[in-house]
Amino acid sequence: MAKKELSFVDKMRMMARAGLEGSPSPNRVSNDYDPMDPIEERVRRMLGIINGEKRRATNMTFFVMYDISSNKVRNQVVKYLIQKGCTRVQRSIFLADLDAKVYNEIREDLAAVQQAYENEDSILIVPLSTDYLKSMKIIGQNIDIDVITKCKHTLFF
Repeated sequence: MAKKELSFVDKMRMMARAGLEGSPSPNRVSNDYDPMDPIEERVRRMLGIINGEKRRATNMTFFVMYDISSNKVRNQVVKYLIQKGCTRVQRSIFLADLDAKVYNEIREDLAAVQQAYENEDSILIVPLSTDYLKSMKIIGQNIDIDVITKCKHTLFF
């Protein structure tokens, strides 16, 4: 009989029952599941989401932001968000433009994980309009978002 694969929430509940603290991740140089790409690549992916021409009417654009103290839980949340199709913007911030059903599934799963163990962590899921996202400005890292998004106008005389 084939072994049934556990859902994300079930895996997290098992981790909570087994005890989250005190055991380091084996064979890991970094605690990150998904090493950060250069800022230019992250901005390019964000713009793909913002400027997507084939965006379905049922899609929702949203950020997922978290402050999770346990490395194990944080790594599992990162894996989960990437598998669901979210784009990592910064270490603890993901951007997604996904079907409303997937948005609700992510929201419910993360709420269940949050309740699965004793913690002082926080997870924010913030829906937003593409108009607000298009007005985004990046401060720091030498990237001119206006040039990338083609919002800057050049006049020739």
